[in-house]
Amino acid sequence: MRDFLIKILLSPFSLLYGLGVSLRNFFYSNKLLKGVEFDLPVIAVGNLSMGGAGKTPHVEYLIRLLKDYVHVVTLSRGYKRKTKGFRIASDTDTVQTLGDEPLQFYRKFPDIKVTVGENRMFAIPQIVTELPETQTILLDDAYQHRSVKPGLNILLTQYRLPFTRDWLLPSGRLREWRSAYQRADMIIVTKCPENLGIDEQNRLRDEIAPLPHQKMYFSEYIYEAPRKIFSEETIRLQKDMNVVVICALANADYMVDYLETKVDRVRRLEFPDHHFYTNYNMSRLHHIFKNWEVGNKVIITTEKDAARLELHRDFIEEHQLPIFVLPAKVNFLKDQGTSFDEEIKQFLLQFKV
Repeated sequence: MRDFLIKILLSPFSLLYGLGVSLRNFFYSNKLLKGVEFDLPVIAVGNLSMGGAGKTPHVEYLIRLLKDYVHVVTLSRGYKRKTKGFRIASDTDTVQTLGDEPLQFYRKFPDIKVTVGENRMFAIPQIVTELPETQTILLDDAYQHRSVKPGLNILLTQYRLPFTRDWLLPSGRLREWRSAYQRADMIIVTKCPENLGIDEQNRLRDEIAPLPHQKMYFSEYIYEAPRKIFSEETIRLQKDMNVVVICALANADYMVDYLETKVDRVRRLEFPDHHFYTNYNMSRLHHIFKNWEVGNKVIITTEKDAARLELHRDFIEEHQLPIFVLPAKVNFLKDQGTSFDEEIKQFLLQFKV
């Protein structure tokens, strides 16, 4: 009830925000402003909310699907990086110069090119000029970046909080009105339970009501063995293990729920999405871990957080904090992965300038 009242109190501000969004979209829909189209395949992955839908693992899925067949380049904004303008990732980059998600792409996929640029409309021509071998560009978090018109627009929405049940900022987490889903070519309901049945899938299809041309899919995360933050050492999660989770995500519930099925107890130390950890944050982590009077304990974080925790490597090693990174991969439910892969391949095969 309290949350509902807060939403009501904030609704006038949401209305003002929504009017601004509507005006901007009106300009694009009526071609008063026009998104630029490019003569190579551009695939955008984004969502309507402020985060938490799993854009990064889904972009990684596309990278794995395509990188052996075409020259793939990723283009991200590089949120919270300390640099400006267009940049091609290199070995000298850090989370401060590139941003956490692009740095993750670069380190996991050394055989592709990773770029950042806050203005995608200007960044894409630079990619074409500086990386002429490029055959496909993956746009990370670009659903609202309408100055570029992608050839394929993939919209993500969380199973636990689909956009149909969310509110506009600041009452909720939506960056656009719910009706903006109509711009999507494909809709993926993410972070689904492993045993999500056909009846529940159909109920969500009815709730979201995809347009006739929109394909709809359901995906989950598959978690791999946790890997020590500065080495290749892995561990196996066990029922007698106790875990401190440190993360700065829009929503960590899905990961925590998974860990709670694997270990004895989980404690959470959470921060706002993309938060840069401070010395105080690290001291607090050390205090919580050291003073937790349980046996067989470790610290778990995400791949995205690991990039920012690296800035505190000296502290982590000095205090021998056993921080392990929990890798996540996307898996489509049932046989939907085959259909999704085929649709992506057909888009590339049928792409026309």
